[in-house]
Amino acid sequence: FMRTGKELILATKPFCKEDRARSWRETLTTLFLTLVVLGLTFAPFPIAIRLALSVLCGLFYVRMFVIYHDYQHHAILQESTAAQRLMTLFGIYILAPQTIWKRTHDYHHFHNSKLTISGIGSYPTISKEQYLALDKKDQTLYLVNRHPLTIIFGYFTLFIFWLNIKSYIESPKKHLDSLISILVHFTFATLIIVFLGWTTFFVAWFIPFFIAFALGSYLFYCQHNFPGAKFRENHDWTYDNAAIASTSFMVMPGFMHWFTGMIGYHHVHHLNAKIPFYRLKEAKASLPELDHVATTSWNPIEVYKCFMLKFWDPEKDRMITLRELKKG
Repeated sequence: FMRTGKELILATKPFCKEDRARSWRETLTTLFLTLVVLGLTFAPFPIAIRLALSVLCGLFYVRMFVIYHDYQHHAILQESTAAQRLMTLFGIYILAPQTIWKRTHDYHHFHNSKLTISGIGSYPTISKEQYLALDKKDQTLYLVNRHPLTIIFGYFTLFIFWLNIKSYIESPKKHLDSLISILVHFTFATLIIVFLGWTTFFVAWFIPFFIAFALGSYLFYCQHNFPGAKFRENHDWTYDNAAIASTSFMVMPGFMHWFTGMIGYHHVHHLNAKIPFYRLKEAKASLPELDHVATTSWNPIEVYKCFMLKFWDPEKDRMITLRELKKG
């Protein structure tokens, strides 16, 4: 007997219990290692070593971001002034200030796999009929928003522009922290260039952020845009089905699960976002309903297949590519 709906969601509740000591241990250990590796990128090592440290720093940014993401979901470290201050500062540093991040990401959780062109909190997805009804300008904009380069260059498109510049311009009073985040980011970047030079800027600043945001943007994209993902109109949408049928489990080596804060167990997270990241694997193992979901991976062929998906085809009950659309 497989549970669904409220019964399945209720079955996840025991895993929402946080181990406060572990939450702090995971957070502070990750933060400490991030600062150590970041500091080493500034050291006068041979460039090959500095580049390796730069990549490693980007991976630590991803892990710290997932911890920040869990805090914003109220999964860990709630009612702690120290955690609140730490996460506020980290959100500003990582170009995901909490006012815009929490608002759009919460929206994403309650609208995951719904057909929409708004793209609030996620990449826009519409049916082939909706796409064909758009004018040329909006068709181009839609394809640009889902283009692989838009995702890979998430540093500029998603984080600098969408989460900060766009949000502040549209609502300056509500998103003052977006302006602060941008000013802090470019101030630090400028100081590094002026006092330490372009090489240090690229190695210690640009590359770690670029890698972190490229990985994060792709993870966010592919775990909801993959062969087999199901999209629905509002009237056919249910929360539990969106988690199981429209969210993937990303298969990856153990060390990458660690660096990505177990976010590969994304279907579990979408079923109940208050499960701490370090309990997602445990929850999956205890709930047989979560065993048979679609998977994604870092395999280049699978990455390509995910990138090529553009529209929902209700007749075929699957996502299709631009080439398939043109073939009719």
